[in-house]
Amino acid sequence: MQMLHLEVAEEGKRSAPAKRGLLRYNSPLAQVFLTGLVCFCCCGMFNALSGLGGAGQLDHTVADDANTSLYACFTVFGILGVAANNILGPRTTLLLGALTYPLYDASFLYYNHRRSVGFPIAAGAILGAGCGLLWAAQGAIITAYPPPNRRGTYISLFLCLYNLGGVFGGLFPFSFNYHRGSEAASVNDGTYIAYMAFMLLGAALTLLILPPSKIVRDDGSKVAGVAYSSPAREGAEIIKLFGNWKMLLVLPAVWDSNFFYTYQFNNVNGVLFTLRTKGLNNVFYWGARMIGSAASGYFLDFGFTSRRKRGLVGIALAATLSTIIWGGGLANQLRYKDGKWDDLIDFKDGRRYAGPFLLFFSYGLLDAMFQSLIYWIMGALTDDSQVLSRYCGFYNAVQSAGAAVAWQVDRHKAPLISQLIVNWVLMTVSYPLLALLVFLAVKDEDSSVSLDEQGGQDVVCTN
Repeated sequence: MQMLHLEVAEEGKRSAPAKRGLLRYNSPLAQVFLTGLVCFCCCGMFNALSGLGGAGQLDHTVADDANTSLYACFTVFGILGVAANNILGPRTTLLLGALTYPLYDASFLYYNHRRSVGFPIAAGAILGAGCGLLWAAQGAIITAYPPPNRRGTYISLFLCLYNLGGVFGGLFPFSFNYHRGSEAASVNDGTYIAYMAFMLLGAALTLLILPPSKIVRDDGSKVAGVAYSSPAREGAEIIKLFGNWKMLLVLPAVWDSNFFYTYQFNNVNGVLFTLRTKGLNNVFYWGARMIGSAASGYFLDFGFTSRRKRGLVGIALAATLSTIIWGGGLANQLRYKDGKWDDLIDFKDGRRYAGPFLLFFSYGLLDAMFQSLIYWIMGALTDDSQVLSRYCGFYNAVQSAGAAVAWQVDRHKAPLISQLIVNWVLMTVSYPLLALLVFLAVKDEDSSVSLDEQGGQDVVCTN
């Protein structure tokens, strides 16, 4: 059996006359924008739901178990999704992945009435497979389609749209539960139904995604060519990445990139605030991610110096901000009593609300900067879309394994101070390793690094 995969055309080759226009349907910009809208509707609404803590349930146990099954399956399908995307193409892969999101949301609507844990856990496992498909296609599109010198900008555009879904989705629990008291066991049915409607819309939007062979950059160069490889080889190549020194250097950062969500969502937003305020906080958390990703993308593409130096400065800035924010998180955590907050905080509480709100907002800002750095660094390692798709498979698998562990850590009631310290240490350790990777492997704009498929060695290809 053979498998279709993508290869970025050599820089400088022109297969068609230059075609320009922001609204051109077959441009990389339009396709990245459409991919962002799909994730706005599906992943953004999922993020808004998760950001409430406990998927909108006061008791976090069911959501912890559902998320564990989700990310355990995502770990496997984060690798298999790459093969599926190369066989089926991005449109079909995105569609199959997107259809699993409304099922997961429906399981918690069902749980509101039946209190049966089986459906949410099973739906979580199915969504894990769907996430592997969707994010494999998404990763290939946003890293392979853009011109190499504008990759950070396209990534930030995608992340802004994706995070806007969380901003918009945060309005549903805020408005639909505005007059409900703190004794409510969960958000109301209308919240889940609204999320489901947007997730179904996202699945429909995948039908607008074009095949890679039809995408043409503004300078007329083709984005993708056709080559063949066996599924067995692709699986073997992804597994080899776990012995690749570049991926080993990025591994702690990738592991932590979803690990900290459990603490931030369940044990900050989910513990400190009233039901309606959790939704409002979500609006600003995902809004902060938009700001962070846009600022990071602009700096990494258009900064004052060479590409390698921009990467190093970006890491230094993120590390400084990380120390400040996690230090503030520690100060806040020390105010808990037996892992709980005595009196829930409402957005109308003025100065009492301001500090914890700013902390949660800052977590969102740091998250965006951290993940944008990882994406940008992986994209800067090569311009070969086949290798990039394998990097994305590695990223999804390791990230999801970290998340699965984090949800079970919370499920087993690990001390919150321990959860915070582990998150802080993981992120802090990541920065010097990322800096070493940038210093050794990221070349300036006049050259790019790719992987020699025969010997597995690094080669420098001059554009």
